[in-house]
Amino acid sequence: MASAADAPSSAVVSADRDAEALRRAEHLRDLDSFFTAKVDIIDSQARAIHPSLGRRVAGVALWRYALFVLVVLGALLGGAVVSWFLRHYATRLTARTPWNLDDHLVSNAAQPAQLVVQTLGIWLGLMLLVVGSMPIAIVGLCTRLAMTVVAAAVLWYLYRLVDVADRYLRTLAERDDNPLDTTVVDVARRAMRISVLVIGIVFIGNNLLDWDITALLASAGVVGLALAFAAQDTIANFFGTLMVLVDRPFRVGERVVIDGADGPVESIGFRSTRIRTLDGHLVTLPNKSVANAKIENVGRRPSIKRVGTLGITYDTPVEKVQKALQIVRDILAGHRCQDPAQPPRVFFTDFADCALTIQFIAWFHSSDFWDYRQWCEEVNLEIMRRFDAEGIEFALPTSTTYLAQDPKRPLVITTVGATDPLTPRER
Repeated sequence: MASAADAPSSAVVSADRDAEALRRAEHLRDLDSFFTAKVDIIDSQARAIHPSLGRRVAGVALWRYALFVLVVLGALLGGAVVSWFLRHYATRLTARTPWNLDDHLVSNAAQPAQLVVQTLGIWLGLMLLVVGSMPIAIVGLCTRLAMTVVAAAVLWYLYRLVDVADRYLRTLAERDDNPLDTTVVDVARRAMRISVLVIGIVFIGNNLLDWDITALLASAGVVGLALAFAAQDTIANFFGTLMVLVDRPFRVGERVVIDGADGPVESIGFRSTRIRTLDGHLVTLPNKSVANAKIENVGRRPSIKRVGTLGITYDTPVEKVQKALQIVRDILAGHRCQDPAQPPRVFFTDFADCALTIQFIAWFHSSDFWDYRQWCEEVNLEIMRRFDAEGIEFALPTSTTYLAQDPKRPLVITTVGATDPLTPRER
């Protein structure tokens, strides 16, 4: 039943293809007739100039060989002239305009235009050489090859224009007032290049190379289904990439922590994300895992919080403890990356085992980690200088041993039945 229902549609497709073949054959005959008439006129004129020009070699008149060489040389020279004009003179004209788009359009057209001019010139020379002396199938083959090269040159130009669009989008992405991300630009560039190639190849194959696009698409569907089962992880990674681009939890260059990998993001591709760890190692994470992972974006933190502890000796007087607190407060107050809404906090917090503890909390409002480290060094050195000037000593882990002969702390011994305790000297 299915094949009977499909028979009319197949017949329609076959009829359309036959009609297209007839149109192409008619067009080829018209082209052959046009060049045959021109060749006859030139042949009579060449014989009038000198009879030897009409002598045939391998079935082709000598004047045809000479004209073919002249046309090909003219085509090569003409292509070079067109390329030079577009790269030098035309760019000077476009440089006078206030925008840069026309500069890129013209400069990128130089080499494809050269290829088009040279291809058409060589095709014209071939037509003057083979028309009337070789089968019409040769004429059709030369014409089809020439049109294929011209279409490929146009495709080449469109492919190069993707770089122009990429440059424009990247300029927008680098602006602070634009939400466009450079990663989206990278993905868009790759997608545009693939689209241009696929559309161009399909156009050339369908219109110039007589490919059966319907059969190719059907085969591609079967192959695509098989690949979909075989490449499930790849497809999952691709959709993971889309989720990362839509949600934008990080950008290239930002420091992140993902599944234990800590470092700046180097690239976001269709399949994976690459992170350069702080140790210099390159970690590659599949995007399907990135899309489901807990992501800590260190690069987007508004500030870096520092919690510091200072220990001073137990024999420090109260006045010097208060002086130490004031020194730390003065050093941290109004530092170069302070937010007035988050002033530093300094307190005498604890009586530790070996020290009197002073704790301070400060916020460094910058995401530059190395600048933060430099600031920490400056604060530490200044605390050391100020404490040393005031005679405030830092505590070290210590233990105190009391001796029996210490007159300030006499050793007292009480015996069983004694009414008064005796010192060792009394005994």
